[in-house]
Amino acid sequence: MHPTQTAVPVAAKINETTASAATETVLTPRFYTTDFAEMDRLDVSGLQAEWDALLAEFKSDPNKGHFKRNAEFEGIDLSSWDPVLRDAFVDFLTSSVTAEFSGCILYAEIRKRVKNKDIRDLFGYMSRDEGRHAGFINHTLHDLKVPVNLSFLTKAKKYTFFKPKYIYYATYLSEKIGYARYITIFRQLEANPQFRFHPIFKWFDEWCNDEFRHGEAFAVLMRSNPHLLEGGNRLWIRFFVLAVYCTMYVRDHMRPNFFAALGMTPDWFDWEVFKKTSAITTQVFPFTLDTDAPIFRELMQKMYENTVAIGASRTKGGLFGGLTRLGLMASNALCFVRLFVQPVKEHTLPANPRYQPAY
Repeated sequence: MHPTQTAVPVAAKINETTASAATETVLTPRFYTTDFAEMDRLDVSGLQAEWDALLAEFKSDPNKGHFKRNAEFEGIDLSSWDPVLRDAFVDFLTSSVTAEFSGCILYAEIRKRVKNKDIRDLFGYMSRDEGRHAGFINHTLHDLKVPVNLSFLTKAKKYTFFKPKYIYYATYLSEKIGYARYITIFRQLEANPQFRFHPIFKWFDEWCNDEFRHGEAFAVLMRSNPHLLEGGNRLWIRFFVLAVYCTMYVRDHMRPNFFAALGMTPDWFDWEVFKKTSAITTQVFPFTLDTDAPIFRELMQKMYENTVAIGASRTKGGLFGGLTRLGLMASNALCFVRLFVQPVKEHTLPANPRYQPAY
C-alpha cells in the first residue's frame, strides 16, 4: 500500500488534526456516497422478524445516557505526558473521529435519500449513534487543544462512490472490526488498569455494543438478500476483508508507542482483533481468511515494512527516490495479490443470522 496524498482544499485556518483528517491517503478513513435508488429497493422481508427485533433495539436507544463525561476527564495533567505518546494518542483519536463521522454523514444521507421505511429508520438510528461517538472523541481532542473541525471535513473530504453492495461489505466489516478493537482494548485495560492512561477507554465496553449492533443490521440485510453472498460477489467479499485487514495492520504498526502505553504490542493486538472479527463474520460471510497461516503473516509484515520504506524514500527525492517508491509500491501490490489467492476457510452459514458477542 502506498499512502499517496491529495492536497487539502484551501480554507479558513485549520489545525493540524483537521488537516490530517482531511488528507486522503490509503490509510486514512474516507467519506462515501452510493446509489441511493438501488438501496431504496432493498427487501428485508425474508428476515422480517429478525429485522423488526433489531430495529426495536435501535429505537430503545440503550446507549442514550452513556456518552456523558465525568470528573475524571477534568483531572488529567497533560503537561506530564510524553510528547511521543501524546502524538500517538492524537493520531489514534483523529483516525477514530474521522471514521465515526464518515459513518454519521453516510448514514444520514441514506436516511434522507431513501423512502423505504425499513432502510430509512435503520440508517437514521445508526447516524445518531455515530454522531455521538464522533462528538465524544472530539471532546477529548478538544481537551488536548486539537479538535477536528467536523464541519470543515464535510466540505474538504473527497467523497468516494461505492456501489451499495460494496457499502454493505465494507461497512459491515468496519463495524465488526470496530467492535473487536474496542472490546480488546477494554478487556486489556480491565485486566491491567495501570495501563489506562486516559479515562475514555472506560467507555469502550458499552460503546462497542453500538458498533456490534450496527454490524448486526448489515448482517441481517445481507442474509435477507443472499445473492450478495454468492457467485462473483465472493471475490468482492474477499477483497474487502483483505483490504480492511491490511489497512489496519499497517496503520497500527505505525503506532508502536500507543500500543506500548496500553501494555501490548500492535502485533498481538492485530492478530487478536483478526481472530475475533473472523469468528464474528462467520454469521454472514461464507468463508474467513486464514490469518494464522505463516505466509499470511509474513506478507502482512512485508506490506508494513514496504510502507515504512515508502515514507523514508520521500526524503531522498529525485529520480532515485521516485524509482524506489515505484518498486516498493509494486512489491505491496504483489503482496496483496499473493494474500488474495491464499486458501480460505469455508464454512456453512448458521441458521440464525444473529450472533451474540462472546468477548
